[in-house]
Amino acid sequence: MTESTKIAFVARRISEVQDISDLVGGLFPGNPNQQHAAGRILLALKANPGLHSMSCLERQHEISRRVLQRARAKLARLGLIEYASRLSIRYGGQEGWRLSSRMSTALRQLADRVDQWRADVAPARLAKDEALVGMLR
Repeated sequence: MTESTKIAFVARRISEVQDISDLVGGLFPGNPNQQHAAGRILLALKANPGLHSMSCLERQHEISRRVLQRARAKLARLGLIEYASRLSIRYGGQEGWRLSSRMSTALRQLADRVDQWRADVAPARLAKDEALVGMLR
């Protein structure tokens, strides 16, 4: 039986993530080629922020263009990496791929919302939640 290729977001596994290999293993389960490509992308951006092109990774590490582009697209969608254009004032006009803080910010916001939701047990809030869940059918 083949392993699922969907992101493995399991609470007990998240707490065990200690390095890049653990992270890409959870983001690209069942696909060692994309795990390798994603790991290479993250390491390259960690060492060289503002990387203009990832074609050097194709040549240096013998990664196919398709695998590299799929891994890059997934990392960008998740908010782990981002492309800054010359017009971006956030990075002072420095163009290229960078590690991003969007994913960590989004996960912190989600954790805060869950904590608020768990703490808010007011009867009015419970009635509203009941009505919203009833509309999901």
